[in-house]
Amino acid sequence: MNMTWLTGDIDRIIERIQVEQLDQDNQMEVEKAVATIIQTVRKQKDQALYDYTQTFDGVLLDDLVVSTAVITEAFERIEPEVKTALEQAKENIISYHTHQIEQGFIDFPENGVMRGQKIVPLTRVAVYVPGGTAAYPSSVLMNVLPAKLAGVKEVVMFTPPPKDGVFNAAILVAAKLAGVDTIYQVGGAQAIAAAAYGTQTIRPVDKIVGPGNRFVAAAKKQVFGKVGIDMIAGPSEIGILARDDANPAYLAADLLSQAEHDVFARAFLVTDSVELAQAVEREVFIQVEQLPRKEIALQSIKEHGRIIIAKTVDEMFTLMNALAPEHLEIAFADAFSYLDRVKNAGSVFLGPYTSEPIGDYFAGSNHVLPTSGTARFASALGVHDFVKRIQYLSYTQEAIQKAAPAIQALANKEGLVGHARAVAMREQS
Repeated sequence: MNMTWLTGDIDRIIERIQVEQLDQDNQMEVEKAVATIIQTVRKQKDQALYDYTQTFDGVLLDDLVVSTAVITEAFERIEPEVKTALEQAKENIISYHTHQIEQGFIDFPENGVMRGQKIVPLTRVAVYVPGGTAAYPSSVLMNVLPAKLAGVKEVVMFTPPPKDGVFNAAILVAAKLAGVDTIYQVGGAQAIAAAAYGTQTIRPVDKIVGPGNRFVAAAKKQVFGKVGIDMIAGPSEIGILARDDANPAYLAADLLSQAEHDVFARAFLVTDSVELAQAVEREVFIQVEQLPRKEIALQSIKEHGRIIIAKTVDEMFTLMNALAPEHLEIAFADAFSYLDRVKNAGSVFLGPYTSEPIGDYFAGSNHVLPTSGTARFASALGVHDFVKRIQYLSYTQEAIQKAAPAIQALANKEGLVGHARAVAMREQS
């Protein structure tokens, strides 16, 4: 029983991993099914939501909205230590994300010219929260609080109804602690369709954020353009850079912390030490036996776990920057001195004691991160995802007379005579 080892030419290793990151088996059938769901919700509205909830979730609803009484009861059921932890995490998320709040600007580059930019929050945002084994209250905080800090007027939440009628208390408590205005007990692609297009009960939103399964991801992709979305999230990933002085037990635990998410999660160890790699592999298969989600983690490690042997530290960073992992751990004692060498990663964890779950739950940095190599161009969810930047300009007549020759020259060059004429009229009046 082993993980897959990759050695040899670094470019060939990079190419192989990048192909694996983009694997989309059976996605075409998912896309077709989701397109049908979206069209049905657009036509049948609330009735489609009731019907799909009965079909997919096995629940016959009498209301799409989670009642105040149900939420109050969740506060009574939640374990005190969990509520306290949520409150502490909330404080840390707010303190971190407050630094991201943007300010507009105004400048006067010359007489008669004013330029500026105003920051405007979105009006209404939907947060999707999965049900079942993927119900994570920490994700509720991570998605909702940046929106609230941005000044979003209304945040609504969608989550599938439980078959037994008893919601995960922590999910509902987290939602209210974060400031969610309304919770809809609707899940799947049908929830995304309702958020985008609206129904009799649900008003459409400006943007949809939050994780979900392949059907939810496909739905977000298909409604993009009608509404904004955060990202198309793939399986969770962790990449660890380590040298021969690293603690193999720590590294194995961190690899498994991602592998236990789901069977498609990807865990990479990149090192220049064969001895360390062997020790980590042994630890992985010892520690996995202790996990309640052993079968999930084991399948993830066996099918998607990778141990990559690089020749040098330079090769280690070259490879990891090419893979652009969602989570990147630099398990070096002097990790901070290597931070400048990181070009592509969703979130970076520096030093042997900074385990990835610290960012998942408590530190305050966001855990909604780009996956599948998209950290090459995408960033962690933040306050900036919930605002618009509106430009504005003002020119006096004297200023337009000065600028007119350049504007007309460019407009005429592009064959847009009407543009040139619009400026000329003001120049001459």
